[in-house]
Amino acid sequence: MEWRCTWCGKPHAKDDPPCDNCGHNAFEKAIVRQDEREQTDDTDTERDSSNDTATGTETVVDTGTTYVWTCTDCGRVHVKNNPPCSRCGNTTLERTEQTYDDVDEALETASWFAVAKPYTPIIAVVGIVALLFASGIVSPSILPGVGTPSPPDAPGNGTEYDGINLDAVEERANDQLAAARADDNPTADEGLAAYAEYRNRVLVATEHGDGDRDHELPDPSEFNIDCRTDLVVSHVTPFETPIDADTGEDELAADVTEVVRMLEAGTSEYDVAADGFDLHVGPEGTIYVSYAAC
Repeated sequence: MEWRCTWCGKPHAKDDPPCDNCGHNAFEKAIVRQDEREQTDDTDTERDSSNDTATGTETVVDTGTTYVWTCTDCGRVHVKNNPPCSRCGNTTLERTEQTYDDVDEALETASWFAVAKPYTPIIAVVGIVALLFASGIVSPSILPGVGTPSPPDAPGNGTEYDGINLDAVEERANDQLAAARADDNPTADEGLAAYAEYRNRVLVATEHGDGDRDHELPDPSEFNIDCRTDLVVSHVTPFETPIDADTGEDELAADVTEVVRMLEAGTSEYDVAADGFDLHVGPEGTIYVSYAAC
């Protein structure tokens, strides 16, 4: 009389589980042919299902403990005792009881911190870059398509010369212009000022043999300029003598204000609503003023 595995049906000479094919630990007597047994099992199953349905009860079948074969080296689980290990090639497999603890662990949802932990360095770099942009230490214009175009390099200096802060001079000149203008006169615009600075740098570089006046001039729309009239750009060199130690910021601001008012008067036919200007000191100490209005 033969025995067979109740799980995979493999015949065995003795009732000595587990099954060497699937590791199941329950055998049954094989006293009928396979096809007859399957027919009998199907009939019994249908009968049991009918009885359960009629009585309203459910039948729980205990399939017993299932065994698997685990590699003693890497821990890889195999359904059959068929060395070597498919992962590491170890020739020793150990019979172990199959559990589902690893399934519970796999179903556990990881926290946001656990998911983000491998990306902490990247998040830190992005945070530092954002902080540099927000604080103004680094201009967003260095990124393609972000911010206004950065002005090109030019001989001289656009922020300070011989102890005079040119940015402070521009601020004072803007204050003086606002006080002198009526309500219908132009208002200072940062986009126009940035455009004037770009053009001024190109002018200085060109006059000193380092560039082309028309080389890579950006479109005004790249500076967030929304003109209701034609864009007007003027350049002037108001001072023929270099800045020296006796030149003060207030004196220079007054002279720049006068020059800008002169340029503003030349735009009366364009119905100008906003304007901006830029100062740049060339290598010989001459001040270049670029004015843009629209």
